[in-house]
Amino acid sequence: MNIVFGTDGWRGIIARDFTYDNLALVATATANYITRIGDKNPSAVIGYDTRFMSKEFAEETARVFASHGITVHLTQDVSSTPQVSFHTKQKGSVLGIVITASHNPPIYSGYKVKGRFGGPAYPEEIAEIEKELEKLGSKVPKSPAKTLDEYILERMIRPFDAQESYLRYMRKKIDLDLINDSGYSVLLDAMYGAGQHILPKVLNNVTEIHAEVNPTFGEVKHPEPIPHNLHEFLDLMKTGTYDIGIATDGDADRLGAADNEGNFVDSQKLFMLLLKYVWEVKKKRGSVVKTVSVTSMVEKYCAKHSIPCIETPVGFKYVAKHMNEDKIIVGGEESGGLGTMLHIPERDGIFNALLLIELMATRKKTLRELCDELDEEFGPHRYMRKDVHVTPQQKKAILAACAKGPAKIGRFTVNGSNTKDGYKFFVDNGWLLIRASGTEPLIRFYAEAESMGKVNELLEEGIKLH
Repeated sequence: MNIVFGTDGWRGIIARDFTYDNLALVATATANYITRIGDKNPSAVIGYDTRFMSKEFAEETARVFASHGITVHLTQDVSSTPQVSFHTKQKGSVLGIVITASHNPPIYSGYKVKGRFGGPAYPEEIAEIEKELEKLGSKVPKSPAKTLDEYILERMIRPFDAQESYLRYMRKKIDLDLINDSGYSVLLDAMYGAGQHILPKVLNNVTEIHAEVNPTFGEVKHPEPIPHNLHEFLDLMKTGTYDIGIATDGDADRLGAADNEGNFVDSQKLFMLLLKYVWEVKKKRGSVVKTVSVTSMVEKYCAKHSIPCIETPVGFKYVAKHMNEDKIIVGGEESGGLGTMLHIPERDGIFNALLLIELMATRKKTLRELCDELDEEFGPHRYMRKDVHVTPQQKKAILAACAKGPAKIGRFTVNGSNTKDGYKFFVDNGWLLIRASGTEPLIRFYAEAESMGKVNELLEEGIKLH
């Protein structure tokens, strides 16, 4: 098999691509890279999500690392990706590894790599691991000589509680007293993922759904917090029982939200709300970094306040590099993942949910009212993304049509384009972005405009391109 690291790590279908043999190759390549760096007494943090065999894959990775003389801090239970990033930084480890396929369907597993600074490993680091993988070829390395228990007795593998100190840190960063005093009632849809059972430990009024381990993800099927995966969640929010709804993806680094009337609040609006909060209320100063798929409201806001705005390809690893090396107030992407300078340079669905609720409590406004303020300030900005499964031939035809640079998208004249990542076409008061997924066999179509009718029209016309 050709093992490839995509937008966010290596992912594959369990038993076909993601096997013990392939995992042994990837883990050995990573261990060789860690050893090559030459740190004295190197260590790594390893965690895992709620998917089928995730714990066993994490333990096997830990054994491989330990057999190479790398001390492993292994989470003793399911852990979110942000928790692994947090502990990688806290423990001074060379890398963190999360066995997770994030928001992918249940048949997938994955292997995310985290940098020592507490965010996604740099593309350059991933390239070095891929070089080590090439050196190994396809010959599967021998299984480590010792059992997990033997490595634990030797203290080469050290199980630890990933949640306790993470929650302690949350309590310092978020005004939980303000939130709890507000009396807000919160609905959390953990989507059967790693975000379950965290918020109730810090907030008083939290009701959880899909908050048990179910590797099939039950009726959710696809643990990405976007409307067509959140039917039960949105129906419950429409009852008016809750002040805010929070949804987190499979590894809890992405955030979805709904207001008290059951309206889904897309991640573009969440990016803007948190940016305004950190700039206007928290008074933090620096630059903003956004991927090419993020709302044009960000550029408008940054221009208005003379905030430097950096644009990157899709993938939080590009954003995190800037967050680690520059002074970045907020950095993020369209898919519900963003980071702020208040936290580690990492997406964190739980932290951002708490920050959003803190914003509501501070401003004494509902999420609906905060979104209405965005419309007043910037004019309506509506957004939608469609993911279309395609054959290799269809994919090639669509991307070839984009490369030609169409003069019109349906009835809309193309005023300009951006090829930083995929093909972004600008029309009056809107844009359409077309790009191939880095983690699944599909093409993603993104559109923003002043009305949902126009958004849907742009998406439909984009899908017809070939």
